[in-house]
Amino acid sequence: MLEKVAAIIREQLNQENVEITEATRFKEDLEVDSLDLFELVMAFEEEYGVSIPSEELENMATVGDVIRYIQEHA
Repeated sequence: MLEKVAAIIREQLNQENVEITEATRFKEDLEVDSLDLFELVMAFEEEYGVSIPSEELENMATVGDVIRYIQEHA
């Protein structure tokens, strides 16, 4: 699942050569702003058929956090 999530992140952020692991942090490592994060969430929701409420999103700092949420709610 990491590979697919990483591909979505790279595509949405136009960062093809960035290494993404479960420990990768959105704000600190990828420099994601609130608009980027919103677009990422929409892409994850579309790809995996889940809904990620904004209050849950506040608790997701890393790629691993998103993967765990999707696995639990998909």
